[in-house]
Amino acid sequence: MTDYKIASDLISSSLSLSSAPVAIAFCNELPEGIPEFDGLVAAGCQFWELAGRKVFATSAKDHRLCSIGIHTHNIAGAPETQETELITTLKVMMTLDYVRDDEVPKIPANKNTSAYVIYGPLDSFPCTADVVVVFSNSRQGLVISEAAERVDGATPLAMGRPACAAIPQVINSGNATLSLGCCGARAYIDALTDMTSLWVFPIDKLSKYIEQIAILGSANETLNTFHQRRKLDVLSGEEPSVASSLERM
Repeated sequence: MTDYKIASDLISSSLSLSSAPVAIAFCNELPEGIPEFDGLVAAGCQFWELAGRKVFATSAKDHRLCSIGIHTHNIAGAPETQETELITTLKVMMTLDYVRDDEVPKIPANKNTSAYVIYGPLDSFPCTADVVVVFSNSRQGLVISEAAERVDGATPLAMGRPACAAIPQVINSGNATLSLGCCGARAYIDALTDMTSLWVFPIDKLSKYIEQIAILGSANETLNTFHQRRKLDVLSGEEPSVASSLERM
């Protein structure tokens, strides 16, 4: 199993992250020693931000105000109001033409039902994770996208609404995915600013992503210096060859 502390440190240092990666696990038995969540959230995506501070377990009761999240995560024991709330939510979205009837079945959802969803910092996660979530800006996302394409052998998917669907998308596909969030997630998560987005990684390939992120992060820094100096040369009226620009590195 990947050493989560080392993995977290490597991702954070390679990308200069402002917030540490968080891990998520789905299970049907509550692991010993993990406290259950004590509080109330408006949407399940808020757990991603709270997970940066501590490890905790959630069940359907903790997601009860988020009918879409319960659906995408396929959480067992949903409250009796779940179906009504989901139908009402979708009707409102369809009225606004935010979601169309034929688009609903295409929203990713976990194939397997789980009783618990565990959240916490990757560096201290106490059980086997399913996915890792990283908040990134566009510069960091550039490196991640290049690394993901190299590891997965395909251009990474970029998703919009709902943000929570990125989790089952990664679990079902086994590939890293970019989530631009959704209007709800951007309202509920302080870390999801106009300058940030989310990347979700499958745990099985985490070490491969980390390796390529380190390589491509270093390469991007070197090339950025090359391009910045070349830009200044051209602005000063020069017409440098690639070779001459490289000599100045």
